[in-house]
Amino acid sequence: MKLLITGGHHTTAIPVINEFKKRYENVEILWVGHTYSLWKDKNKSSEYKEITSMGIPFFDIDAGKFYKIYSPFRIAKTFFGLAKAFRLLQKLKPDGILSFGGYISVPVVLAGFLLRIPSATHEQTVVAGFANRFISFFVKRIYISWRDSAKYFPKSKTLYTGLPIREEVLNPRSSEVTFNNNLPIIYITGGKQGSHVINECVKGVLEDLLIIANVIHQCGSYSESDDYNELLQRREKLPEGLKERYKVYDYIDTKHIGEVLSKTSLVVSRAGANTVYELLALEKPSIFIPIPWVSHNEQFLNAKIVEDLGLSKIIPEEELTKKRLIDDISFVLRNLNSFILKSDRKIEIVSDSAKVLADDIYQEILVK
Repeated sequence: MKLLITGGHHTTAIPVINEFKKRYENVEILWVGHTYSLWKDKNKSSEYKEITSMGIPFFDIDAGKFYKIYSPFRIAKTFFGLAKAFRLLQKLKPDGILSFGGYISVPVVLAGFLLRIPSATHEQTVVAGFANRFISFFVKRIYISWRDSAKYFPKSKTLYTGLPIREEVLNPRSSEVTFNNNLPIIYITGGKQGSHVINECVKGVLEDLLIIANVIHQCGSYSESDDYNELLQRREKLPEGLKERYKVYDYIDTKHIGEVLSKTSLVVSRAGANTVYELLALEKPSIFIPIPWVSHNEQFLNAKIVEDLGLSKIIPEEELTKKRLIDDISFVLRNLNSFILKSDRKIEIVSDSAKVLADDIYQEILVK
């Protein structure tokens, strides 16, 4: 029995894959994704590295975001992606398809529909993305992370499951992150691809940050901006007393992210759905810098949930300056005891979301 998984959120898929490996050994997992995250990038994507490291066959297809920019090239690219997905599914013959949203899921789910392969999709954000809204007409099952997302989908197909959280986040196993001082630890991340905007801002305040805290910085590996190598060089130029307080990585994988989050006093991050949900589960203080151009302003809405609960501050990207960043970080570190869950608010986290998803996919998509 074969389950083909695709979509733009591989970190959400990992806990589900692990559930299948533990409980449904008769199911072979296949993955369709992007070997490279961004156009012109020469470095393999974190998605490709993590999925292949799990021993899962990885297949690459290209698909255009025709709904973002209407151009003949992108429309042609979309149809090319559909044709490639159709041929790939004919070759692989999966028994079911599981999507985690993103534009790559569109040609795969459509090809599956044409070939009568049942499929399901999972929505991570509060406001449903365009891809999931579109493919909702062609899937058999729709899983949502937030109850408020139900209004975007047909009631008869929709099941509230929460968002699968990586086991390593809830129960950290590694113990490799150490500093030789008692300063608080800040984790700065621009998401799995990194953020050049955030990286540039950090470069300008790095020494000031290291006076008040240790910094773990996940900066991405995009070869065009080359932030990772530049930040490594900057680290080497730091005074000896500060150098050991700064650890920079292109990507922090699932094996190590739990330890990083458990030891961190404050997270400075974009506001992707997976990041927001995991930080909520840990009740971790955060400063969010939402991407302003994503569909339906979804990152700001994700961040607003956490801010309203009392756990976060938001810096709109257009207001991000070196001074604003260092001022807000300093403020939160001085007032960590204030960044706790408000007593009159409740977080609804589905702790066994991955298990619920795996069971339902097996019964409703693969077996039926």
